[in-house]
Amino acid sequence: MRLGPRPVTLVLLLLCAAVAGAGKAEELHYPQGEHRADYDREALLGVQEDVDEYVKLGHEEQQKRLQSIIKKIDSDSDGFLTESELSQWIQMSFKHYAMQEAKQQFVEYDKNNDGTVTWDEYNIQMYDRVIDFDEITALDDAEEESFRQLHLKDKKRFERANQDSGPGLSLEEFIAFEHPEEVDYMTEFVIQEALEEHDKNGDGYVSLEEFLGDYRRDPTANEDPEWILVEKDRFVNDYDKDNDGRLDPQELLSWVVPNNQGIAQEEALHLIDEMDLNGDKKLSKEEILENQDLFLTSEATDYGRQLHDDYFYHDEL
Repeated sequence: MRLGPRPVTLVLLLLCAAVAGAGKAEELHYPQGEHRADYDREALLGVQEDVDEYVKLGHEEQQKRLQSIIKKIDSDSDGFLTESELSQWIQMSFKHYAMQEAKQQFVEYDKNNDGTVTWDEYNIQMYDRVIDFDEITALDDAEEESFRQLHLKDKKRFERANQDSGPGLSLEEFIAFEHPEEVDYMTEFVIQEALEEHDKNGDGYVSLEEFLGDYRRDPTANEDPEWILVEKDRFVNDYDKDNDGRLDPQELLSWVVPNNQGIAQEEALHLIDEMDLNGDKKLSKEEILENQDLFLTSEATDYGRQLHDDYFYHDEL
């Protein structure tokens, strides 16, 4: 029997979805464009297992693994880490852990261990039951209708990721479902999904008004609230590259897909700004070791996690 979600479960699911949408790394790390120094520490200290493992490593082993990581980041082997090298390493780290997480999820979702994840298995893992909503009929309850819309979007993404139209997703297809931004054949789907949600007048673009959603200025207010000013600034300076007052499909993609490149570049610049002792705009091994604690609580080492993952510090990467 196919059931809708129970009311309490529904609320929790909606909360999770809201957190997932609002909790982008860029917004957490750079709220209103300002770098949060405590974000790095929280990301490290928030995972107790990693903290325990870090404490267990002796100083000599910490130094050995850190120097091995520094050597790998230094792609041209000139003894210095540039902004480009740090940025590329951080992006590689993002992708590595995203793929590792997806592989672990795949095993959990594949209930019958047949090497594929079906839509029913996905539902059972996510919601403890198979959910099947009518694609046409809207629900009267606002919360249930919001969940219905989210669930149908997931189903469409699941079907698009399934390249061979088999009964379930292979590991590669599951990765495409979980991380469509990492897979070329999902790009058009991501763009179309965003246009369906935000392009209210159907012209194939997203205007500033559509970008801001349902916001309407309070007629009694003298100016927009701070968060609107921040969003307007992002629209103009980050996304609307051709300055035509609207986002075309490619510009839209830079908004709706997590911009790991931008985050990595900002973190690389931040590290150089904080650790570059002689002002040459790059980091030597000595400068990094002098600021070891800062380096280990940054995205360059995934908050120290790389010291416990031999994928990064092993001699052969």
